[in-house]
Amino acid sequence: MMIQSDHDLEMLRKACDIAGSTLRHMSEAIRVGMSTAELDDIGAQFMQARGARSAPQVTYNFPGATCISLANEAAHGIPSADRIIKAGEIVNIDVSVEYEGYFGDNGATYLVPPHRPSLLRLCTATKEALYEGIKVCRAGQKLNEIGKAIEKVARKYGFTIIENLASHGVGRALHEEPKSIPSFFDPQEKRILEKGLVITIEPFLSDGARIAEEMEDGWTLAVKKRYRTAQYEHTLVIMENDALVLTGSNGF
Repeated sequence: MMIQSDHDLEMLRKACDIAGSTLRHMSEAIRVGMSTAELDDIGAQFMQARGARSAPQVTYNFPGATCISLANEAAHGIPSADRIIKAGEIVNIDVSVEYEGYFGDNGATYLVPPHRPSLLRLCTATKEALYEGIKVCRAGQKLNEIGKAIEKVARKYGFTIIENLASHGVGRALHEEPKSIPSFFDPQEKRILEKGLVITIEPFLSDGARIAEEMEDGWTLAVKKRYRTAQYEHTLVIMENDALVLTGSNGF
């Protein structure tokens, strides 16, 4: 989406604020012994009370209001009464909403105590990669500078990047052009960021995996069981000299 008016920006802000607030509300509700279906229901009720709908349900008929991924699941985990959150768990929540025709998208990874220090380091690195990617965003910048910044952080910490999961355009639909913004440097990428463009940035870093494979349920993307991944995501607008983050209400 390209921002065309003050109304566009105002409505997109509202959608992103609901997405961010829903994510924060869900994160505060995480507890040992609860199912991911329970956590998803908390998110569904929160967004519905604010007049928003689940973007994955609206767009893809996803079997949940939000995506909740545990253990070696990287993304698109289906909320289930059988998936129980355990002590030491790594939990990824991805919340995207539709509000009066506008879409906001964000996600984050949370650790349930007592967690391994290595998982905290993975989350720290992934969050840093997100913000380093945001820092390079401005009108006229090469799109591949985002992946270059993310890759630099991953290498600094010694982590790998999940190469088949990418950032994307958003705004009037959940996934818009540019539909694939790599989290690694692609020297063949020639696209340029334009003022008013609405995108997400969402790096997925791992302690060894590079590809997330689709599971039998047709939705969940997971890495091999010995690996873990982390993801952090914001929706933002490309401005003249920087980027305007719209999902800051998520609290990370």
